[in-house]
Amino acid sequence: MDLVGKIIGNRYEILEKIGVGGMATVYKAKCHVLNRYVAIKVLKDEFTTDEEFIRRFNTEAQSAASLSQSNIVSIYDVANEDNIYYIVMELVKGKTLKQIINEDGALPWKWSVNIAIQIASALETAHKNNIVHRDVKPHNIIITEDGIAKVTDFGIAKAVSNSTITAFGTTIGSVHYFSPEHARGGFTDAKSDIYSLGIVMYEMLTGRVPFDADTAVSVALKHMQEKPVEPMKLNPSIPFAVNRIIMKAIQKEVGLRYQSATEMIKDLTLALKNPEGDFVEEDLAEDGATQIISTLHLEEEAEKPEAMNKKGKKKGKMARFFDEHPKAKVPVIILSFILIFLLALVITYSIVTIVSKANTVKDVYIPNLVGMTNEQARQTAEDKKIVYEVSGEEFSSEYEAGMVISQEPKFIENYRIKEKSTIKVVISKGTEKTTVPSALGGKTFEEVEEKLREANLKAEKVEEKSTKIEEGKVIRVEPDEKTEINAGETVKVIVSIGTGIPKVMVDSVVGKAEADAKRILTEKKLEVNVEYAEDNTKENGVVLKQSVDSGTEVEEGTKITITINKIAKLVDGTVNINLKSLTGYTAPKPNNNSVNGTNTTGSTAAEPQVTLKVVVKSGDGSEDTVENKKYSPAKENISLKISGVGNVQVSVYVDGNLKDRKQQNIEKQPIFNFN
Repeated sequence: MDLVGKIIGNRYEILEKIGVGGMATVYKAKCHVLNRYVAIKVLKDEFTTDEEFIRRFNTEAQSAASLSQSNIVSIYDVANEDNIYYIVMELVKGKTLKQIINEDGALPWKWSVNIAIQIASALETAHKNNIVHRDVKPHNIIITEDGIAKVTDFGIAKAVSNSTITAFGTTIGSVHYFSPEHARGGFTDAKSDIYSLGIVMYEMLTGRVPFDADTAVSVALKHMQEKPVEPMKLNPSIPFAVNRIIMKAIQKEVGLRYQSATEMIKDLTLALKNPEGDFVEEDLAEDGATQIISTLHLEEEAEKPEAMNKKGKKKGKMARFFDEHPKAKVPVIILSFILIFLLALVITYSIVTIVSKANTVKDVYIPNLVGMTNEQARQTAEDKKIVYEVSGEEFSSEYEAGMVISQEPKFIENYRIKEKSTIKVVISKGTEKTTVPSALGGKTFEEVEEKLREANLKAEKVEEKSTKIEEGKVIRVEPDEKTEINAGETVKVIVSIGTGIPKVMVDSVVGKAEADAKRILTEKKLEVNVEYAEDNTKENGVVLKQSVDSGTEVEEGTKITITINKIAKLVDGTVNINLKSLTGYTAPKPNNNSVNGTNTTGSTAAEPQVTLKVVVKSGDGSEDTVENKKYSPAKENISLKISGVGNVQVSVYVDGNLKDRKQQNIEKQPIFNFN
């Protein structure tokens, strides 16, 4: 089943497949709740049909999830959905140790020892929590880009093997790294993991595994029967101490191996300081095992003559007694052996009884100390004869200052530990306070989220419409900036999504006719405003420019101003002037007086003259004087021909004084009347 592109658990988006194993398929995914990348291991279908397996799998995976150590890949979640059983784990960037060995072959001994110490540290933590890996191999060890070893799949192999041995008739794991007891289907414990780690070290330093064959069964038999070639014979650069550590770790007899990961870490650390040292202790098997010995050989020795005494000494009394009473030899010898056996039995029983009594330690139920005060927890532990140790203090929003936050080992109902075991607790320092950062408005959500993270706060994105704040920018935060709140609390970050009005892309209308430009823009639900300008280098009536560039995304209803090229036409017009009315001229009366005795009745004076000047200013800025001559002020009808463009201004002057001025569009009103 390919899950790429799907979302499981309503939070994990499967991005890509990154690995396939015998038990599961591994995917890279994004958690949309915590906004982080994770690895999700999805069990194959054949492991999901057995109810007993599912129960064991959930129990073991959840136990493994409790492990917290820098060399262990963290398990975040264990769940199922639509018969898909999956484990959510820390996503580690790097290569598996198997990939590194395949690429580089035998690795430098110091680097290998450092990696082995890290793996052993991971096993040490797991074993102290009663979790055995059972599938330690280079494939399950990831080396990060910083050279840190991360061990994965803790506790899961146990659930798989317990179910599938019955269901499928097989043993789960990698046969090249099996311990002999694992290969024969026997009891496996922490020392089985140590054997597998020894095999991993062997492969790191030699580039090969100690036992290999054509079939898995053959390899398993070699683990149980054959002695491996010492690694330093394959790679002479391996130091003496490192060679001894590997050979001790891969002893076939469980009692001859390291009895704990802690012991192995101690020797590995010494090997870095003294690589040629002879400090690795070898635990010898007991030599006093009971054997059956034939008495015939004893009889033969007894029948030898005194002359055969190699030292030539005289035989003792017992020897002479047997010479004299040969029939008593066998009964006496048998009786002696019986007495010796009974004596040994009594001594052994006494020793075992004494040691057993001395080492008898009661089991007690592990107490739940979380939520108690420091003193209450200490007293509870002491009442159960358990060693109480405070390992540190931390801030907590859940528990008041002085109360126990967590304990190690963790509380499990009906779980027993030995008296005098140590329980380590973390004590609350109370609620940590912090302040909401300032100057967050106008930033992006990612920028604000980082600021809040630095202040030990979480961010929750809330979208809101805004006509003032640009889309994607922060409007405000709740609680307000500079507010003191508890560390770890969530701050709502209100982010603008704009006005919420649909947006459209503006098309280019430059060079198009006015009608076409209006149609294109109005179809996009944009408002069109028209302005005019004159450009004699462009075609008349086309769009010269637009106020919003093409390709710009704007809201529907946005006003777009287009400038239309309008080249004005030269139009003829007429100026009609009533000079008499304009000047207010009145004709003089006749003169009836006599002059020098001469009768002047009925005579008239000479008619006066005025200078008429007419100036025309065209809409294109040109100016022209169309008339400048003398007229009788009694003139009532003067008609002048003019021409102009657009708005034309006509000014009428009499004797240099402005009498009237008119301005009008000559295309619409070509006649200018001055009365």
